[in-house]
Amino acid sequence: MKKTVLTFSILFFALSVSAQLSPEKTTVIPDTTELKSYAVRYDPRKALMYAAILPGLGQVYNKKYWKLPLVYGGFIGFGYGLNFYQKGFKKYKGELFSVIGTNSHSASDFTEDQLRTIVDRYRRERDFMIILLAGMYLLQIVDAHVDAHLKEFDLNPNLHVRLQPTMESDVLTGRSTGFSIKLRF
Repeated sequence: MKKTVLTFSILFFALSVSAQLSPEKTTVIPDTTELKSYAVRYDPRKALMYAAILPGLGQVYNKKYWKLPLVYGGFIGFGYGLNFYQKGFKKYKGELFSVIGTNSHSASDFTEDQLRTIVDRYRRERDFMIILLAGMYLLQIVDAHVDAHLKEFDLNPNLHVRLQPTMESDVLTGRSTGFSIKLRF
């Protein structure tokens, strides 16, 4: 009987309790439609697809035009390196074949062993440039995708980073000067 009365009284009080519903006391949550439309405007998947189709197009989609010279400068630089090493590879490979085919060293200034080393080095550097080009391609895709995600990121205005000079005096080490980085969250 005591359990029934206790359960009934708890349910009665729990159902009879109500919060204040006065309109002047309620807090208004800011309209989130702007954030939602802002997030829809910069779709990370779309930025990723654009960057995959044409390098740099994802950065244009995210309105980060200053990254275009970096993207195309990287591609041009690595492409130039690839072209340089490919030409050297073909040149010295041809010389190596002519030295091997004639069995005389009059066709080249280098010996057969030197030419093999040169050809191997040019091939290795050419392959490394191909890997760097592929890495540059993937990096610009990831950059466009992450940048589209971070468009809606809210930065805390109280976050401060300062670089300031420091001077410390210690009994064991003596006086020391330098710079310190101060982070304030």
